[in-house]
Amino acid sequence: MQRDEVVDILKNKLKFSSESIEKLDVFSEMLLLANKKRNLISKSTESVLWNRHILDSAQIIQFIDKNAVDISDFGSGAGFPGIVIAIYDEQKRFHVKLYEKSPVKRAFLKDVNTRLNLNMEILEAIEGYNLETDVIVCRAFKKLKNIINISCETLKKPHNIIILKGKNAQLEINSVSLNKNYSYKLVNSITDNDSKIILIEANKNEK
Repeated sequence: MQRDEVVDILKNKLKFSSESIEKLDVFSEMLLLANKKRNLISKSTESVLWNRHILDSAQIIQFIDKNAVDISDFGSGAGFPGIVIAIYDEQKRFHVKLYEKSPVKRAFLKDVNTRLNLNMEILEAIEGYNLETDVIVCRAFKKLKNIINISCETLKKPHNIIILKGKNAQLEINSVSLNKNYSYKLVNSITDNDSKIILIEANKNEK
């Protein structure tokens, strides 16, 4: 799908406003320009940016609890999905934290945040922080086991985890021992028939 097809889905299914679409246009232009000098996304995906990266990230919005306030994007990279979520959130209900270890990518994220006036905070690698969040989102981050370990060891309040995964999502879940406080379900991605979204509900951690 190219831009216009994706925009149709963003507006009609995911309820992005015209103003948010304009910000996505600016973001995509900034990304493609910066990508000429920095390795922010694979060059092979530039031509399918709107489907492969923007729509793939935007579909997460369907699963974010309306009462959520703090959203943490682990390994945000070029801003997926964190920036897309922040752009959608025109009323700035969410405080979106983007955790990214690369200084080059963090610099780009800060440029976008300033240019688009988003409600975001750009931070270094997640391991250096005491985590407080309502929702964890991940795309192309670490293995599920690592994400669950971070959740279990650092978060004491109930939260949700939303992870974009490929065709091996079920196999990865099967390889992880989820304790009684964690429940999950898989839903299909709207951008790839083989890809899945892992939705995990984590109740208050009890050792």
